[in-house]
Amino acid sequence: MSMHKYLFTSESVTEGHPDKVCDQVSDAVLDSVLKQDPAGRVACETYVTMGLLIIGGELTTTAYVDMHSLCRDLLRRIGYTHPKYGFDYHTCAILNAIHTQSPDIAKGVDSGGAGDQGMMMGYACRETPELMPLPIMLAHQLSRKLAEVRKKNVLKYLGPDGKSQVTVEYHDGKPKRVTTVILASQHTEDVLDKKKDMLCEEARREIIEKVAKPVLKGWIDKETKFLINATGKFVIGGPQSDTGMTGRKIIVDTYGGTVPHGGGAFSGKDATKVDRSAAYMGRYIAKNTVKAGLADKLMVQLAYAIGVADPVSIMVNTYGTGKVSDDKLIKIIRDHFELTPHGIIAELKLRESDGERFQKTAAYGHFGRNEEGFTWEKTDQAKDLGKYIK
Repeated sequence: MSMHKYLFTSESVTEGHPDKVCDQVSDAVLDSVLKQDPAGRVACETYVTMGLLIIGGELTTTAYVDMHSLCRDLLRRIGYTHPKYGFDYHTCAILNAIHTQSPDIAKGVDSGGAGDQGMMMGYACRETPELMPLPIMLAHQLSRKLAEVRKKNVLKYLGPDGKSQVTVEYHDGKPKRVTTVILASQHTEDVLDKKKDMLCEEARREIIEKVAKPVLKGWIDKETKFLINATGKFVIGGPQSDTGMTGRKIIVDTYGGTVPHGGGAFSGKDATKVDRSAAYMGRYIAKNTVKAGLADKLMVQLAYAIGVADPVSIMVNTYGTGKVSDDKLIKIIRDHFELTPHGIIAELKLRESDGERFQKTAAYGHFGRNEEGFTWEKTDQAKDLGKYIK
């Protein structure tokens, strides 16, 4: 039998990418509300462009949030601390356009129903210890490394904006090697080769040695291609070069394109919005089911109607790896997991925030991270589910 080979690519972005700045602001507002008022309702959208950040949406809460201080503090921590980066937390304009939630939506949610219609996906597989697809995990680790070497002054010339992309070669469905690595990072003028008007060769090599190799270790070989700032230079970055908005990096947030996405973004939404809470429950279901050995990989789709508590449908796909039939698996899921918005919120403790819980999700992925507070990553149901294996 011949071997089936294919390539699969996922990307990630750093916390200073304009879209991710917006996600983090929206989730920082959510955290600030929930810390003071766990019953608060939040639907917060952020928009950023050259010299301007606009924060809008709906809040229903007893909490007080100082939006200007919150935004400036976050921008400072991300690293927009100097005009040379094209955006500066000291001087950017901040416009607050927040109002209260529609009473028509509130009526359906107050009675325990879903805050909107829609379908949500959950997924887990055995490619990594985190039970996530390998390409997105490596892409996130690279983006995180770009931020780390910048903040620790290992590579002093890097700016906050950046992207990564990883292509993995699969043999018969199993990851074997990384074929191509793409890194793009904003940088200052001082590492330009002035004659060629592009990033100098030394900086290029340094990024490969200090960022790519420590992360990718055994996955790379002498055939692996490295594309570093492939346009040549990336001096103008961040909101100066590219408008950002909440919810525009939904594949980065989830599984890197390995499975379909439900359609709704997560950041800036409290847990009555099933876009977020049911996607987290989908991951929790898939991860526990795979950990239990009921399947080697599993995609779950949940769908909801606004104002209705129970999902209107559940679909599973084990890609031929299931130890029980799909019908049986759906019954196990219905019996074992809380699938109403109230039940999901209680099970995953989604009304709780220490002031940073959801903001942490807003860069480097919502899944595959066992951070304190990411309750949907726990595998506490796996042992119980294991008893269904024949």
